[in-house]
Amino acid sequence: VQLQASGGGLVQAGASLRLSCAASGRMLSSTTMGWFRQAPGKEREFVAHIRWGYGTTAYSDSVKGRFTISRDRAANAVSLQMNSLKPEDTAVYYCAVAPGSSSYRYWGQGTQVTVSS
Repeated sequence: VQLQASGGGLVQAGASLRLSCAASGRMLSSTTMGWFRQAPGKEREFVAHIRWGYGTTAYSDSVKGRFTISRDRAANAVSLQMNSLKPEDTAVYYCAVAPGSSSYRYWGQGTQVTVSS
């Protein structure tokens, strides 16, 4: 599985951005696709995930209510709509795939999101 993330950029606080991640290969119903982020000097952290089959989602507390993850089965892609962005959302965002019940195994190259105050 190869992942290609896009959509990052530089925005002001309060603005919105939409990240996209296109996946090659077949996504099974048991697959989970997720977004993670890593800010300078910090460890990578979970942002959100979506189950490919039922579309169930989960979010970190820091983004709940502001970010929305969704999938496009036809395009084999997942998106992350980010609203009300804050400077603390500044990070490199990575999409990842966890096949079945395994841990995340495939990672995209990352896309930079910078939010100015």
